[in-house]
Amino acid sequence: MMSLRAAARSAPRTLSRLSSAAVRQSRVAQPSSLLRSSCAPVRSAQFTSAFSTSPFRQAPAGEVDGELSVKLASEVEFESQMKENEQLPASVKDFLDNSPFELKDTPGQEDVVLTRKFGNESITVTFSISDLANYEPDDAFNEDAALGDEDVPAPEGSRRASQAEGEEALGEEGEGEGEDAEAPVPCRLNVVVEKPGKGALNIEAMAQDGQVLVENFYYFKNAEMAHGNSAEIAHRAQDIYPGPPFGSLDEDLQILMERYLEERGVTQALAVFVPDYMDVKEQREYQAWLKDVKSFVDE
Repeated sequence: MMSLRAAARSAPRTLSRLSSAAVRQSRVAQPSSLLRSSCAPVRSAQFTSAFSTSPFRQAPAGEVDGELSVKLASEVEFESQMKENEQLPASVKDFLDNSPFELKDTPGQEDVVLTRKFGNESITVTFSISDLANYEPDDAFNEDAALGDEDVPAPEGSRRASQAEGEEALGEEGEGEGEDAEAPVPCRLNVVVEKPGKGALNIEAMAQDGQVLVENFYYFKNAEMAHGNSAEIAHRAQDIYPGPPFGSLDEDLQILMERYLEERGVTQALAVFVPDYMDVKEQREYQAWLKDVKSFVDE
C-alpha cells in the first residue's frame, strides 16, 4: 500500500500545482522578510527596551501557511479517494470474523493488541506499525543471492523440491497474483501467555512470508516482566535470566514449542493477517495525521 501511495504521489497533479503556483505568484513582488530585516538599521536592544512605548504586536501569519494548507487538503482528498477505491483485504476480514482473538486498536497509537482466553491462560499478541517505517529491504543482497543461485546449478532433486514448494505457496496465496507482487513487510510479534500466580511466557517472533518464526522463548515468574509496560519494568527484566536463545534448543523441543503456540492461535493465519492489517492501520493513521496537521496550520 505504501508503494502504491508513493507511485500515485509521483504522478502529475495539475490542480495541486496550479494552486501552489497561484499562491506563489501573489508573493513574487514582495521582498523577503530576511532581506527587509537585514536592511533595517541596527538598534541597541537596551535602548529600544528603555524608550519604546508601543504595545506588543502579534506577528502576522506565516507566508507559507496558505500554500501548506492547500497542499495538505490535496493530500487528504487524494488519500480519501484511495480509501474509497480499496477494499478490506480478505485475510483481515476472515481473521476478524473467525479468529478467537479480540482486536484492540487505539487511534493515534502505533501498537495493536490481540487478546484471548485459552483455558485459564490469558494470551496477548502485540505488533506495531512502526515496523513499516523501520523496514529497509536489502535489495542488493537479494540480487547477489539470486545471481549466486544462477551460477551454481542446484541438484535435480532440490530443484524439484523448490518448484513444488513454490507452487504450493502460490496456491495458498490465491490465483491471479502477479509474479512481481511486493512481499509483505516482516512484522515483529510479542506474545505473552500468562497463568494466574504462575508467571508468564514471553515469546518474541516474526510474522514473515505467512509464517511465524520464533526467535526467543522466555519465562518470567513475575508476569509484569513479560509485559514490560513501563521503562522501569523493562529495565528490571533485563537483569533476569529468561532462557537460552530459541535456535540453540533441541530441534524436537523447538517443534513442540511452535505447536504449543499454534494451539493458542499463533498460526499462519495470524502471520498473514498482521502485515495486511498493518497496511490498513498505517493508511488510516496517515490520513488522520494529515487532517490534524491541516487543522493546526489553519487555526
